[in-house]
Amino acid sequence: MRFAGDASSLAEALPGAEVLLVWDFLSDAVRDAWPAADSLRWVHTASAGVDRLTFPGLLESDVTLTNSRGVFDRPMAEYVLGLVLAMAKDFPGTLAAQARREWRHRETEPVAGRRVVVVGGGPIGRAIAGLLGAVGMDVELVGRREFDGLPRRLPGTDWLVLAAPLTDATRGMLDAAALALLPRSARVINVGRGALVVEPDLVDALRERRIAGAALDVFAREPLPADSPLWALPGVIVSPHMSGDLIGWRQDLVEVFRDNLARYQAGEPLRNVVDKTLGYVTTGGGT
Repeated sequence: MRFAGDASSLAEALPGAEVLLVWDFLSDAVRDAWPAADSLRWVHTASAGVDRLTFPGLLESDVTLTNSRGVFDRPMAEYVLGLVLAMAKDFPGTLAAQARREWRHRETEPVAGRRVVVVGGGPIGRAIAGLLGAVGMDVELVGRREFDGLPRRLPGTDWLVLAAPLTDATRGMLDAAALALLPRSARVINVGRGALVVEPDLVDALRERRIAGAALDVFAREPLPADSPLWALPGVIVSPHMSGDLIGWRQDLVEVFRDNLARYQAGEPLRNVVDKTLGYVTTGGGT
C-alpha cells in the first residue's frame, strides 16, 4: 500500500499501483498525475459525483471507475427537506429577528400541496422525492431521459431541486432561459454540482426578484469566494458542500471502499461501477 499525502506526491506513488482511492473528490490531482499511472486497473472515489475524474486519459483507458453511491442518499434528502422547511417557514428571518431582539410576527407558507421538480433520477434524487412527498408535496422526478423536457415543467413549479450528476447533458442546465420560465414565487435548491447552474444568471434572477430565493450547497468555485454576491443576496441560503455529510460519513465511505476492495481481491464484480460514457452508475435503475 502506498499513501500520497497530497496532490504533489501522487505522481510518485502511482507507478506500479493497481488500485487508487481518491479521497479528495474536488481535486484534479489524478488528472495531473495520470501519465504516471502505468498499472492502474481500478479507481474508486469517495464521492457520488465523478466529474473530476472524467478526463480523457481515464475515460479512454480500460481502468474501472467506481463511486460511493448509497452513502449520501438519505442524508441529502433530509438536508433538502430541512432547506424547504427553513425557507417556507422563514427560519432565517426568525433567527435574524432574534439576533436583533425583535418580536416580529408574520405568517409563513404551506409546504403540503406545493409542486416540486427534482432533477436527477438516481438514488439521491429518489430519496429526496420520497421525503418531500412524505410531507405532502406534489413531487415530479426528472431522470436523464427527461432532461430535455425540463423547460416545459418549470412554469408552475414552486420548488426546483437539482440533484443530477454533472455531465455534458446537465452542465449549465439552469441558465437565464430556464430561470425565466420559473414563477416569481419559485425557489431553487442545488445539492448536485455547482456547474449545473449558470451562476451569473442565477445572481441576476435573484437580484431582480425574478425568483423568490435559492438554497445552494454547491458552487462553480469552492470554497465560495468571499466577494461572491451570493453571500448577501436576500432569500439565499449558502452552505459549504455539506448536505450529505452526517456524523460518521467518513467511516461509511471507508466501508464502501473496503467492501469493494474485498471484491477486487476475490475477483468478484465490483459495486457502483460508473458508466464512463455517461458519467454515473447505471445499475440498479433510476437513471
